[in-house]
Amino acid sequence: MISTAIRVARVGSAAELAAAILMVAGFPALMLAALVPSVPAFAAAAAVTYLADHYLHRKGSYLINRLGKVRAGLSIRFLIRQLLLVLLLARLSLADNLIYYGAIACFIAFYGLQAPHGALVQLIRNRRRMPVATRNVDLASRIRIPDAPPRKLLHRSAEKMLHLDLAAVVGILVAAQVKSALVGFIGIGITVAVATLYVLALVPYVRDRRIPPKAETVLAAVDDWLGEYKPETVLYFSGSKDSAYQVNMWLDTMEKLDSKPLIILRERAILNNLAPTTVPVICVPGGVHLMNMDLSTVRVALYAANVGKNIHMLRVPTIKHVFIGHGDSDKLASVNPYSKVYDEVWTAGRAGRDRYAIADVGVRDDDIVEVGRPQLAPIQTWQGVPEGRIPTVLYAPTWEGWDGNPGNTSVVLAGENIVQQLVQADPPVRVLYKPHPFTGNVSKEAGAAHQRITALVQKAAAERAIDPRFIADTAAQAEAKAELSRLEARLAQLSGSGGDRGDEAVATRDGLVDVARHEEVARLRAEWNDAYWRSFPSWEHRVITGAEPRLYDCFNVSDAMVSDISSVVSDFIASGKPYAVTDSAGVGVEEFKRNNTAVRAAVILSNSAGELGELLGAVRAPEADPLAEDRKELKQYLLGPDEPTSLEQFNTAVANLALKAETRNVGQQSRDAAALAESEAELANAVPGQRVPSAGDTDEVGTG
Repeated sequence: MISTAIRVARVGSAAELAAAILMVAGFPALMLAALVPSVPAFAAAAAVTYLADHYLHRKGSYLINRLGKVRAGLSIRFLIRQLLLVLLLARLSLADNLIYYGAIACFIAFYGLQAPHGALVQLIRNRRRMPVATRNVDLASRIRIPDAPPRKLLHRSAEKMLHLDLAAVVGILVAAQVKSALVGFIGIGITVAVATLYVLALVPYVRDRRIPPKAETVLAAVDDWLGEYKPETVLYFSGSKDSAYQVNMWLDTMEKLDSKPLIILRERAILNNLAPTTVPVICVPGGVHLMNMDLSTVRVALYAANVGKNIHMLRVPTIKHVFIGHGDSDKLASVNPYSKVYDEVWTAGRAGRDRYAIADVGVRDDDIVEVGRPQLAPIQTWQGVPEGRIPTVLYAPTWEGWDGNPGNTSVVLAGENIVQQLVQADPPVRVLYKPHPFTGNVSKEAGAAHQRITALVQKAAAERAIDPRFIADTAAQAEAKAELSRLEARLAQLSGSGGDRGDEAVATRDGLVDVARHEEVARLRAEWNDAYWRSFPSWEHRVITGAEPRLYDCFNVSDAMVSDISSVVSDFIASGKPYAVTDSAGVGVEEFKRNNTAVRAAVILSNSAGELGELLGAVRAPEADPLAEDRKELKQYLLGPDEPTSLEQFNTAVANLALKAETRNVGQQSRDAAALAESEAELANAVPGQRVPSAGDTDEVGTG
């Protein structure tokens, strides 16, 4: 029942739900206390509303946003509490007392200060917002970017300003209780004085010397840097903050390019969610700013997603444009007709080429290049289940998608059946459940099913923990947990988490990567991953959400996987391990295999998951696995050959396309030069006063 209430209220926990209920119930309690009247009751109800409101803001509760939408926002809630306090004074027969008039004057003055405070905060934020934000781009030597105001002045500034009424509210309540106006005026004085000081503290930060240069100066500095750096290959990306993983998966490849790389982003939210990288990054929200940027040295642009804002880069004719995508699967997104706007489409293997041929969406076969999947290098090849360890099965379903197609995800119809059979398997297996991060974003049914699957895994883990057949090495786990804590502390120190990292302008100014630190972070993350898996028994069922451990790390500790039609399946095939895919739409095994290349070497599951025994049999007895050879053939078909490596293939494709772009540009320049020379010759040979024929003119002979 509580979980249902949490889901309906869209809050994150039972504590958050309790805080929401207390805050909503607190205001009727305030009114009742004011009407009774009762100072202690009013004080208690006021304390509850203050604390609950503050807690929900700290948690970033969805409810806070919804209250603002229905005209019950933060300012209104504070105003209502103050009006009810004035009502309390009137009900206490203090309407003729100075404290009554002092309270009214205080709250009028207090709200009078809200306007300049809000205006100053917004002005500072607007004036410090850069037309472009960067990482690993040296702008500090070219333009002056001053320090940001202290975080305590701007972070949750509206909430801080409104909470300054606390001194006045406490003082007035005490004055009403003890019948002495002096205490109330002391509280009023503190509130008005501190609020005034808060406003005055913001004033210096609107001066010119405290704000970054104007847009024209910043853009000129960026162009100056581009002229010095001379980027050759650009990774271009636009999308929502939740899609940052689509560009993050290409960062390692961009770092290893033979040509000079640059990443261009279009949304600040993506920049804020970008993983650490040594590659220069420029975030350009404005289309006009991007189109005016000097990208004359760029020869290849790579696109990880088909989005409308791609047009701002596609319009540049001196660049060759390539769709590289963000995964390889049999979903319709992998054969989007939009792809024909690019000069080339790069696929992992032959399967991608064949998909476009079958789909017949206008992408020519000559424009498709097979480059492998460089991101799959961390995936380890299966060597069988290590001796002394029970097999691990990863359940990694994809999300429900936007169209409501039951074939998108197995979570709703098959998820519980899959997990139930795995946790009850005999001989036993270990289950890792790692759902897609978007699960439940669109479908309530998918969200509810995810919660039930999570509960099922956690219950099975609790039961296994007290099963005498499974003995934990507590000493080794304690050592691993201590190592995890040490690594996390060091990683937090290196990433600067918890400190005042300034605003966008400061991040742009100070965003040059420390290569030694970046390499240390990479090493520590590898150590963290190893310690994470050692921190709990190898037989313990686990629900894994969040960015860490990564999906590929889960691949490497698993012996088999159950998933849905998505790039996850194609990636897992690189391991050579047995896998199963759920036919959630119930189209039938033959039709399912015909429509989805990646499942041709898979165990096909119905929604009942009754076929899981075949998958577990392949894990327990690899020598008797009937699909082993099929997986090898399918791996090469989907992902290309192992030699040369994917990174070598990718670099070769970039170099070849850059050469095509350069050849096109040289040819264009030659044609332009020839046309100009011809025009100049015609002008030189023209008889004075004679009009030089223009293109489209015709001889008058035969036209009469």
